[in-house]
Amino acid sequence: MKVRVYSAPWCPICKMTKEWLKSHNIEFDDINVQEDIKASLYVIEKTGQTAVPVIEIDGQLIIGFNEETLKEVLRIE
Repeated sequence: MKVRVYSAPWCPICKMTKEWLKSHNIEFDDINVQEDIKASLYVIEKTGQTAVPVIEIDGQLIIGFNEETLKEVLRIE
């Protein structure tokens, strides 16, 4: 399962999302959209938004921290 977190260093929800993933032993790529303009444009193109975090799990995009959705998509009970 490929997990990417599109985030920004100033974003507290991004930090919370990454800590949550770590607490469930989920490996992920952390992509800083503030430094990676291509990633930033990708997120805007796919979601129509500039909000972070955006979590991509095997191509499925989740905007913001939504624990129920993350558990469902990652098959965590």
